[in-house]
Amino acid sequence: MRLWVDADACPNVIKTILFRAAERVEIQCILVANQAIAIPPSKWIERRVVSSGFDVADDYIVDNIDIHDLVITADIPLASDVIDKGALAINPRGELYTKENIKQRLGMRDFMEQMRASGMQTDGPASFSQQDRMAFANTLDKLLAQRVR
Repeated sequence: MRLWVDADACPNVIKTILFRAAERVEIQCILVANQAIAIPPSKWIERRVVSSGFDVADDYIVDNIDIHDLVITADIPLASDVIDKGALAINPRGELYTKENIKQRLGMRDFMEQMRASGMQTDGPASFSQQDRMAFANTLDKLLAQRVR
């Protein structure tokens, strides 16, 4: 298992949790972004800088994951592609994307995009909270523990 991080929009606090987890369980953590992301020195943590462009980082992740990998992303279409390849995906708030819930998430995303395109003002996501951090850490720990079995 490797951890792949859609790093452009990943909150720093989540990156810190991932860095600690990578060191603790000795698992490769790869941050993918179209700019250099600061990472601590570690044999378990690396970054991949891809060119700028629409979905370039997402495409890189999808092209390089395998079924044993875990992707951290808030990008619903990327999560859908990850699931289609048989890998796991969670968002920075700790929600595990599954075959059962990803279609609903895609539908809601598309609906909200249509609402914004029609000029309707919509609220952005809720502020990132301590509960979100804990939920992410708990989901990550659970998935990593399953890996060990």
